[in-house]
Amino acid sequence: MTVEYRRKDGSIAPAQARVLDFDAPENNDWVAANQFTVAEGQHTRRPDVLLFVNGLPLAVIELKNPIDENVTVWNAYQQLQTYQAQIPALFATNAALVASDGVQARIGTLGAGKEWFKPWRTITGREDAAAKMAEVQVVLEGVFEKRRFLDLVRHFIVFEDFGGGKLAKKMAGYHQFHAVNVAVEETLRAAQGTASLRVAETPGRFEAGRKPGGDPGDRRVGVVWHTQGSGKSLTMAFYAGRVILHPSMENPTIVVLTDRNDLDDQLFGTFARCRDLLRQPPVQAADRADLREKLKVASGGVVFTTIQKFFPEEKADRHPVLSERRNIVVIADEAHRSQYDFIDGFARHMRDALPNASFIGFTGTPIEQTDANTRAVFGDYISVYDIQQAVIDGATVPIYYESRLARLELNESERPKIDPEFEEATEGEEVERKERLKSKWAQLEAVVGSENRVKRIARDLVDHFENRLATMEGKAMVVCMSRRICVDLYREIAALRPAWHHKDDDQGSLKVVMTGSASDRMDWQLHIRNKPRREALAQRFRDPADPFKIVIVRDMWLTGFDAPSLHTMYVDKPMRGHGLMQAIARVNRVFKDKPGGLVVDYLGLAERILRKYGYPPDKQEKATQTVLEQAEVLSEMWAVA
Repeated sequence: MTVEYRRKDGSIAPAQARVLDFDAPENNDWVAANQFTVAEGQHTRRPDVLLFVNGLPLAVIELKNPIDENVTVWNAYQQLQTYQAQIPALFATNAALVASDGVQARIGTLGAGKEWFKPWRTITGREDAAAKMAEVQVVLEGVFEKRRFLDLVRHFIVFEDFGGGKLAKKMAGYHQFHAVNVAVEETLRAAQGTASLRVAETPGRFEAGRKPGGDPGDRRVGVVWHTQGSGKSLTMAFYAGRVILHPSMENPTIVVLTDRNDLDDQLFGTFARCRDLLRQPPVQAADRADLREKLKVASGGVVFTTIQKFFPEEKADRHPVLSERRNIVVIADEAHRSQYDFIDGFARHMRDALPNASFIGFTGTPIEQTDANTRAVFGDYISVYDIQQAVIDGATVPIYYESRLARLELNESERPKIDPEFEEATEGEEVERKERLKSKWAQLEAVVGSENRVKRIARDLVDHFENRLATMEGKAMVVCMSRRICVDLYREIAALRPAWHHKDDDQGSLKVVMTGSASDRMDWQLHIRNKPRREALAQRFRDPADPFKIVIVRDMWLTGFDAPSLHTMYVDKPMRGHGLMQAIARVNRVFKDKPGGLVVDYLGLAERILRKYGYPPDKQEKATQTVLEQAEVLSEMWAVA
């Protein structure tokens, strides 16, 4: 902060004063006060423990008696809510809130709902704490060790501005905190040969038997696999902010790489809302020429681009060198995805353009064992936070599966058959560049989109979703194979429920979100919108109170889109691998008392889901039965809710 002081000659001069000494924790004044009295207005309260650093109350810890069987950690949480309402002045500088019943413990931030108070599972970051250790001990040692706590305050708390005066205060979870610290350490190793500063006590890897980090100066930072819905985008922003501030990186340039424009926009939005963390506003490269200009800077900058902009105009050309600096870090989102099937070309052009840059990959789904290309460019895992751990921690909700194939009562000729050869095209939308498979795609699309089948799906979907809404409020996403099927299904659903339809974007419960142009069919034009209109619909869909309940998509909103109240996905599109996993993860976001997300399958995708989770063919039948049993249990939970 800026202060003024008087020089010896009597003149007044400005200076920068640091409220906290982040570099030398012992230089700060630390006080933990028990039953500290706080009076404001008509209320006097005594929180159990207040943590003061240089006189600032940065943490409030509320404890309940562990031998009282009538109280839980959530009684302590509720007490914290009372303090926020009655003595708000106490929280002007608050960084962390901890609630505990003496055994269980949860940590969260000011204004966060109950669902966002999470456990802290590790102390040093190497592994989970011992099962016999009380959660309250883990959070006290894992968070409030002086250097770790100052790191948390400085690098891992953000205010996301969602516009319209809506601010959300967010703090990193333990998996994000330790993953970022390890990633920074590995970045120093990859970029400079040796790390001048150890930023974590031990490598923050949560899996035993992990492969060691790469060689000094090899420019391969590693891969962070944090399951979909566990805050991967924010982890990337925390990492960027941490790298930018590290003195050894000497004001680096960060290049954030995606493979689709819509993902570029979504991730850019997250970084833009966290601009204070980055100490600068991020920028997007408009085209190849603009990208080259933005990367010719001497230092600094956070540049977003798609991988396509790194390809030269002519296929055989080499990309010109843009910068030979070593303090450039390329962050690749979903570094394994099938759109990187030309990854040798991607790697070559990136190396040509930025020969000394370091590369780190972030992914929400695991890298295939056979994927040598991803490892060659980015290195091995440096942090893993898988779907099972995320569900245990409450970072995501479980996903359940329900097949509705039998309910459609289709004739044999109306049932889609997807052969293995066609699977090559299932993540390529309408396979514009895959001429060999165009006819096969068209044949399947004709069966999937036949008039009788679409009518039956519309009736079944309406009945199913209305039954869901009768027991739990929420939203649904319908994934179709083509834009034609999206429009036809919309028409059939609107015929069954006319009140759901409305031609205006700001009204109606049912919408199609897709791209298109003026040359498309006239009956499609109602559903073709420009980018600002699609974003307005996205804001409506994210709002739990908005009557916009069902969205029909082909491929938009299937990755990088969060709507926590979305609890049901109806899938009628052939998908596989990472694309399938990322799509169904739209329903795993935490929201109030949402018990789980449900994937309703109209095509028979169970085998692909189980294969992706690593079930061998001889185990898939049993696993399928287990999934169906879970879905039945979930249905019973909703029925009694």
